[in-house]
Amino acid sequence: MKKVAILGSTGSIGTQALDVVDKHGMQVTALAANHNVQMLAAQAKKYHPEAVCIFDPSKAEALQNLLKDERIEILTGMDGLCEIASAKSHDILLNSVVGMVGLLPTLKAIEAGTDIALANKETLVAGGSLVMKNAAEKGVNIYPVDSEHSAIYQSLQGNSMNRIRKVILTASGGPFFGKTKADLANVRAADALKHPNWNMGNKITIDSATLMNKGLEFIEAKWLFDLDPSQIEIVVHRQSVLHSAVEYEDYAVIGQMGVPDMKIPIQYALLYPHRVECPTRPLSLTDYGTLTFEKPDYDTFDCLRCAIDAITEGGLRPAIVNGANEEAVWNFLGDRIGFLEIAELVRGAMEHVQGGEVRCYEDVLEADKAARAYVREQIEKK
Repeated sequence: MKKVAILGSTGSIGTQALDVVDKHGMQVTALAANHNVQMLAAQAKKYHPEAVCIFDPSKAEALQNLLKDERIEILTGMDGLCEIASAKSHDILLNSVVGMVGLLPTLKAIEAGTDIALANKETLVAGGSLVMKNAAEKGVNIYPVDSEHSAIYQSLQGNSMNRIRKVILTASGGPFFGKTKADLANVRAADALKHPNWNMGNKITIDSATLMNKGLEFIEAKWLFDLDPSQIEIVVHRQSVLHSAVEYEDYAVIGQMGVPDMKIPIQYALLYPHRVECPTRPLSLTDYGTLTFEKPDYDTFDCLRCAIDAITEGGLRPAIVNGANEEAVWNFLGDRIGFLEIAELVRGAMEHVQGGEVRCYEDVLEADKAARAYVREQIEKK
């Protein structure tokens, strides 16, 4: 019986991961959530983990009251996430929290020698060099949970000695595919949260609308598969059936296809290398009939270009872009800025926040803070 700890258990990835746990009888040793006390308590009562963590410390008392009859350790904040990540009681850690908050727990899990199913983009975007270096030194496996990176990982199986020419990273195009900047001038959060194919959390859905999500995945792919940015091609594929592909030196292209359901990559990461029945539906290509592929619009969706520019420049630039984007997205969700201002603020942070080399976690943290401060200052000037 495989033992798993889940950071972000009440979110979209976390709840789907628990469907996989139910299907295959895995044991849950720990659960963590940001602020959803009611759902976290219900999960704890069902799975009886050794510990739970509520990241928002103001919710701790409410959680204690809900679990007063349970023999479960209750943790809070970053210390709680890191305690779970560092524990030796699980075989694999699923990190599906949102934002930079996921980086330190990832580093702690690696330090403990624990394999990671990684669904937290920002871990590799902001601290990719640290994460991959430490994982290699500790012999820790990082199994990608993003559908695109899982597809690349799957397409590499059995070909580790063969040379990669490039990877093809597919993008749905989000809810605003085909729109111009003029079309997007007045869209609000409710419009941007209507994703055509995937059911995700608010932050990731907004990132998909700006195409920043694909930019972050571009950076992730560079670190996960040790690629040069020139080896990564982004293709808009509206149907989200081909999740990504690898082109080898002989121009053979091997890809992974399936219905757009995150339980497939989640299960592959948790149960690797085994393929077993998944709680989803099979793919029928005849039901889709036609699959289309187009180039992304870098002019309208400058967030995508910002991310590519950042990883091409390297150092702390990806951490700056990531921090600025997180801050801008939360302000957009709060109706304090417009949709197009997200990219403008990210580009501004790229140009005005000092970069440098990534030597340690604190370097990444300082760059993240500086980028967020820049965004807040620009918004306050409005």
